[in-house]
Amino acid sequence: MFSAQPTARQEQAPHGTPEAEHPDTIETRLWLEEHEWLYGLLRSSNNVSPTFRFPDLISACVSLVFAQGDAPERIFDFLGSQLVLRAPATPRRRESMWRQQYDLLLAVQRSPANRHPHPKFQLDQLTTACVALCRQLEHADILVLQQARLNMANRSTRWRLPCAD
Repeated sequence: MFSAQPTARQEQAPHGTPEAEHPDTIETRLWLEEHEWLYGLLRSSNNVSPTFRFPDLISACVSLVFAQGDAPERIFDFLGSQLVLRAPATPRRRESMWRQQYDLLLAVQRSPANRHPHPKFQLDQLTTACVALCRQLEHADILVLQQARLNMANRSTRWRLPCAD
């Protein structure tokens, strides 16, 4: 279906704004219902100083889901009980997430729960599940923005690691 690919090219963002893709981001797809919720959060008056974009918001959702020990079980429960009931040809929007959160989803995608005899779920479905699970949280918008700040601080710390002299 859809595969993950590193994105390092200049292209039109979904809402008409040119955006350079960062080499540390991975392209994914997001089902429309979850994309619309995140777009509302993107445009929210709470999303300021800094204004987080889709890679930050999607990655924050993934981080929040994985902050709990039963993340794979919760993801597959959502996929097998709710997402599977949606029309399989539901349109998706192309977005990006940070590599660190992609690695978490890649481990789930490669797990025994996603192998025969179980149904095979793709990255877009796993990403959508994380956003959907976050939407169910009380004060989800505040939690996602807080997690985006934590993720940014974590990335900033890794970027500033001293060079060996």
